Amino acid sequence: MFENLTDKFDRAFKILKGEGKISEINVAETLKEVRRALLDADVSFKTAKEFTERVKEKALGQQVLTAVKPGELLIKITHDELKTLMGGEASEISYQGNPGVILMSGLQGSGKTTFSGKLANFLKTKKGKKPLLVACDIYRPAAIDQLHVVGESIGVDVYSERENKNAVSIATNAIHFAKQNGFNVVIIDTAGRLAIDEQMMAEIADVKEAVKPSETLFVVDSMTGQDAVNTARTFNERLNFDGVVLTKLDGDTRGGAALSIKTEVNKPIKFVGTGEKMDALDVFYPERMASRILGMGDVVSLVERAQEQFDEEQAKRLEKRIKRDQFDFNDFLEQIGQIKRMGSMKDLMGMIPGVGKALKDVEINDDAFKHIEAIIQSMTPKERSNPALINGTRKTRIAKGSGRSIDEVNRLMKQFDQTRQMMKMMTNKSQMMQMMKQVRGAKPRM
Repeated sequence: MFENLTDKFDRAFKILKGEGKISEINVAETLKEVRRALLDADVSFKTAKEFTERVKEKALGQQVLTAVKPGELLIKITHDELKTLMGGEASEISYQGNPGVILMSGLQGSGKTTFSGKLANFLKTKKGKKPLLVACDIYRPAAIDQLHVVGESIGVDVYSERENKNAVSIATNAIHFAKQNGFNVVIIDTAGRLAIDEQMMAEIADVKEAVKPSETLFVVDSMTGQDAVNTARTFNERLNFDGVVLTKLDGDTRGGAALSIKTEVNKPIKFVGTGEKMDALDVFYPERMASRILGMGDVVSLVERAQEQFDEEQAKRLEKRIKRDQFDFNDFLEQIGQIKRMGSMKDLMGMIPGVGKALKDVEINDDAFKHIEAIIQSMTPKERSNPALINGTRKTRIAKGSGRSIDEVNRLMKQFDQTRQMMKMMTNKSQMMQMMKQVRGAKPRM
C-alpha cells in the first residue's frame, strides 16, 4: 500500500540527514521532492503546492530541540499535515433509523457490490446489526446473482425483484420488507455505468429522494487516481453524498485519491477495501494512514486485528495447556489459523514500524503457512496431540503424506519445540510478575 510514495518521501527526508538546523534552503529542497512525490502519486498540482507551503510555513522558524533532529521535526510536521489533508479524524457511518438505510453510488467496476457485502458483514459481526442487502442494479447482467452469492457467503439475506425494472419501486418495497421482517439496516446496491451519464444520475437521485437514506456512500476504485477525485466531485454535486469508500487499496495504487479526495470534495473517506475477502474492510483513520505513508507503521491497527481474532476463553484454555506442558500440534495449527484470519501477510508486515520498508522488495506469499499446515495435517490424531511419538519412521511417512522433504519436517519439529519453550517461559514470567505485584501491594500486618 503506497510503497512508491513511502519510498519517495523517505528519499526526500534524507536531504536533511546530518543537517544541524532547519533552514529555508534545505527545507525548500526537501519539500520540492515531497511535492514531486505527491504529483507522482496523482495528487493535483494545486493540492500538492498548498500542502508543501503549509509544511514549509510551520517548519521555518521552529526551534529544533537538541533531542530532535531537523529531519525528524519535518517528518512530524508532514505527518500532521497529511493527517489533516486526509480528514483529520475517522468519520463513522450513520445507520440510525427504523430501519437505517445506506445507499451505494459509484461507477461500474468500482466494487460497489463487493463493498455492499463487506459492509453488511461488518455491521453484522462488529455492530450486532441484522442487515438486508437490496439488489437495485437492474441493468448489469448477473448483478442480482452476484449479490445473492455475496449475501450467501456471509449469511445475510438479499432482497431482489428479478422482473421489476424500476429501481425506486424495488428500494421502497425492500424497506417495507425489512420493517416487516426485523431487519434494522438496509444496504441498497445501485446500478453503475462505465461513464457518468444523465440517466444514471437521475435514477440514483430518484432512489435517494424516495428512501431518504441515513447515509449515502460513494464507492470508488482507488487505482484510478485523480480520475476518482473528478468522478467524486460530479457525484457529490448531484447526490451530496456523506462519505467516500476507497476500494482496491491493496492493489498497485499511487495514493492520489486517498490523499486529495477530502480536500477536493470536502467529504470524508469512511472505509477502505484492502482485499477480496469479505472481512478485508477497514475503517479509514487519517492519522494511521499518514503513519503508514511515512513508513512509521500502524501498530494500533495491527493490535486491533489481533484482538478481533482473540477468544478469551480459548486463550485461558491455551494458557492452562502451556502451563501443564500440553501444548501440541492441534494448538499450533489453531494459532496459525488465527494469524491467517488477520489478513494478508504483506499488509500485516507493513503495520510494523520499519519492517514494511525493509521488506518492500520482498514477495511475501499469503500461502506461507500452507506447507506447515500440510505437514501437521499429515500426522495422525495421536501424533498431533503427543508430538513425542514422532520418530524417524513416522517423519518419513509424514513427509511423503504432505509432499514435503524430511528436512522440512525436522525444521517444523524444531520450530514447534522452540515455540513451546518460549510460550512456557512467557507464561512463567507472567506468573512471576503477578506474584511480585502481589508482594509489593501486600500491607504489613500489625
